[in-house]
Amino acid sequence: MNRSRRVFLKNSTLSVAGLGLLQANSLAIPKFSANDKINVGLIGAKNKGFNILSHLMKTGQVNCLGICDVDKNILEKRIADVKNEYGQTPKEYGDFRKLLENDEIDAVVIGTPDHWHCLMMVYACQAGKDVYVEKPLANSIGECNLMVKAAHKYKRVVQVGQQQRSGEVWNSAMQYIHSGGIGKISRVNVWANFEYGMGARKVPNQAVPNELDFDLWQGPAEKRAYNPNQVHGNWRHFWDYGGGLMTDWGVHLLDMALWAKNISHEPKKVLASGANYNTNGYSRETYEVMDVNYPMDDYMIHWSHTAGIQTGPYDKAYGVAFIGENGTILADRGDWSIRQGGKEDGEQATKIAKENFNYEGKSDMDNHVLDFLNCMRNRSLTKCTVEMGRNVALYAHMGNIAVRSGAQILDWDANLGKFKESKEADQFIFPKYHGKWELPKV
Repeated sequence: MNRSRRVFLKNSTLSVAGLGLLQANSLAIPKFSANDKINVGLIGAKNKGFNILSHLMKTGQVNCLGICDVDKNILEKRIADVKNEYGQTPKEYGDFRKLLENDEIDAVVIGTPDHWHCLMMVYACQAGKDVYVEKPLANSIGECNLMVKAAHKYKRVVQVGQQQRSGEVWNSAMQYIHSGGIGKISRVNVWANFEYGMGARKVPNQAVPNELDFDLWQGPAEKRAYNPNQVHGNWRHFWDYGGGLMTDWGVHLLDMALWAKNISHEPKKVLASGANYNTNGYSRETYEVMDVNYPMDDYMIHWSHTAGIQTGPYDKAYGVAFIGENGTILADRGDWSIRQGGKEDGEQATKIAKENFNYEGKSDMDNHVLDFLNCMRNRSLTKCTVEMGRNVALYAHMGNIAVRSGAQILDWDANLGKFKESKEADQFIFPKYHGKWELPKV
């Protein structure tokens, strides 16, 4: 039996108490010299997955040995793209398990819908491969826990696709915040308003296209009739596959709110409300509008989103406002600035604050993939570890769960890994896997 197949079949139990911080010295021994190229495989090639692969290829440090996608048209296009742009011809895979059996592949990029992240990441770790996995880490709290345990057990380098952790804008803002530049922070306001959050316009169910292995696309999710508005990007508006704006943008932006105070603990309490007002014409299950509060020990995080519009506070569709006693920092992916009211000229204060940061002009993604490659070579911790990905995913998922369960207010018991006195909410901790698929054993 192939080594990858053997490790897939190993069984053990999950212990919530065993989720600690992965230490750099616990990672597997380095196997790359400074001049060695790293062999990667891509699973899920349509949009973000191929974007990540492209940034990896541009470093000149990578060979792409394989691409996997369940849509033959996408697969053939991406194989041609790599050949034309980088002069390499990856092998085609229709089943990710076959790609993982290739022992020459050192690392995989997982760019699939969220409901596949857990199985693929755990299987990749068991196959001895390092992993770049897109955000959110998984589509449920329980799956996130399994993924952390797999990274620990198999000593793998994992980079979660929250590239803002590597971005110059966010790192410079955090440097200023952590230096006490705006004093003690009492509140962080986070928002993300996007038209695509409404979902696509409704169309009837259709026959499955010949090029798509729809059964494998659905995988462990409950089986549905094929509808083009539930695949290829629009999947994130359905609970079986994703969590809407709350998990799509929430993990990026809430992560900044946690980073500002170096918060690594799980949520303690969540207060949330959400609603769908325009569902007749749109294919969507996730919430059109949401407000979520996370009371912390000494400050408050507030999240809000409104689908169907593309504007918000400060005329920004999305952003983070860090409110301190000496001013407010307003940030998005493009830049950050200090707002101080009548105390001092904010433009001048912002200029002075940025003088001590070394800007190299690289994009967030350029820095994030370089960090992943460097950590693979050095067996060190990435900018966005699996623990970081898990923690912020819990914040985002709990916002959704508070509304879906009807509880609105939830208290979390981190020691037991479940909600306090809410069986309705507990049912959302683990998903139910369907068909031949089972939750992985770690």
